[in-house]
Amino acid sequence: MSGLIGRKIGMTSIFDENGKNVPCTVIEAGPCVVTQVRTNAVDGYEALQLGFDDKTEKHTVKAEEGHFKKAGTAAKKKVVEFHGFDEEFKLGDSIDVNLFTEGEFVDVVGTSKGKGFQGVVKRHGFGGVGQATHGQHNRLRAPGSVGASSYPSRVFKGMRMAGRMGGDNVTVQNLKVLKVVAEKNLLVIKGCVPGCKNSYVIIQK
Repeated sequence: MSGLIGRKIGMTSIFDENGKNVPCTVIEAGPCVVTQVRTNAVDGYEALQLGFDDKTEKHTVKAEEGHFKKAGTAAKKKVVEFHGFDEEFKLGDSIDVNLFTEGEFVDVVGTSKGKGFQGVVKRHGFGGVGQATHGQHNRLRAPGSVGASSYPSRVFKGMRMAGRMGGDNVTVQNLKVLKVVAEKNLLVIKGCVPGCKNSYVIIQK
């Protein structure tokens, strides 16, 4: 799918034509530079490699310098490949937020907020003594019984337990584009997208 790399600015809300308050996310989408063109003849598939957000010279290795120099651009922090662009782009071309139109639906990919090691109540929604989801009768946030009896005498794989939560690659599908602010490279998308403020996201058509 064609798309752009962007940065999540934050959340706000706007009023629609019916006066309803709609929660939305503001994303700085592009401009992205075409840093490599994949072809069937050379690579076995067709795609465009896009780069977003300039990197400082101090944090750029020589191999990256050479790669981005071919495209005539500064080294980029985030590089992603996209398929299925309607137009043909050449090395060094810039693609901006005008790729999207108001009213269309997009998918947004991001990394969810990391929450560290969490218990079963926060991680899996277990209830305490009142809701008693796992058999515990006197411990409010404990997981309860996790294993079987003498057979099979083990804990099954996939048992919902405490552990590391968040930091996963998450895709939210069919989010409506409410506004395209071309002069500031901003997209206003209905609803929420994964990730914290200033984190990178991928917007796919």
